Amino acid sequence: MGLNKLKALVCGAGGFIGSHLVKRLKQEGYWVRGIDLKYPEFAPTAADDFWKEDLRNQLIVSDLFSDSYDEAYQLAADMGGAGYIFTGEHDAEVMHNSATINLNILHYGQKSGNLKKIFYSSSACVYPEHIQQDPANPGLAEHLAYPAAPDSEYGWEKLFSERLYFSFARNYGIKVHIARFHNIFGPEGTWTGGREKAPAAICRKVAEAVDDGTIEIWGDGKQTRSFLYIDECLEGVRRLMQSDFSGPVNIGSEEMVSINQLARMAMKIAGKKLSIRHVPGPLGVRGRNSHNALIKEKLGWTPSASLYNGMARTYEWITKQIATTAVTG
Repeated sequence: MGLNKLKALVCGAGGFIGSHLVKRLKQEGYWVRGIDLKYPEFAPTAADDFWKEDLRNQLIVSDLFSDSYDEAYQLAADMGGAGYIFTGEHDAEVMHNSATINLNILHYGQKSGNLKKIFYSSSACVYPEHIQQDPANPGLAEHLAYPAAPDSEYGWEKLFSERLYFSFARNYGIKVHIARFHNIFGPEGTWTGGREKAPAAICRKVAEAVDDGTIEIWGDGKQTRSFLYIDECLEGVRRLMQSDFSGPVNIGSEEMVSINQLARMAMKIAGKKLSIRHVPGPLGVRGRNSHNALIKEKLGWTPSASLYNGMARTYEWITKQIATTAVTG
């Protein structure tokens, strides 16, 4: 490692956002250590050093912080799309695994004296369910997280961990920055198997469908969301870490669409004429959208890339994955 290089730790470096973050930090000249239960699924890791280890293991985390880091990024969590989070079948694992990781990182990071500055990835799932029942949701401003009433145990754990990180910031002087992600998507993300999110799932369904065929959408498809392309997410994270603002702050798009509209967008990109069949399935809230006044005020920046362009890149990547799987499978 060069003497003047900043040293970063990325926890969750084998996941979608984490693996992209490693590449971004490397482009900026950082020396990067990644850690995760798995290597990135779709491309070799760009990390200088990668630990394939379990952050729930106290001995591993203690050893991890025997080194000092200029910056740490904590994205490791037990999570997935609506088919994983909202069925209720994984609640105990989601809460236990994610909370254990965050408790270990903060405890051993603080105890070692080698944790100076850390980013924590929270989620729009922290916002109360009852204010997200209108598909025309005007946007979730950060202060609306309280009084707390998230729609899932995943959201409750994220809200608890936000408070955990700020507690360590107050009591131990660790510099903490927290962002609430709103549906991050893009190439090299999970696209099949049950943990994929709506953009990837829809792209896969459209890509696999024959022209004049049918794709399935859970519920009536009128539920609304905003989706943020991965490059914009990383830009927001880096700007937040370079600022004096701790957060929490939304990192998301204000371009809200219904799931039906998202499906039609994918059809247009594919050049396919398809029909939609609505079927029962886990839905989450009826309307969720990012409110970006605070990030604009504090960072002088807001996401601006179009959803269509991000979906086009994602669709192209997923079609290549399907083709590759068909050949190798």
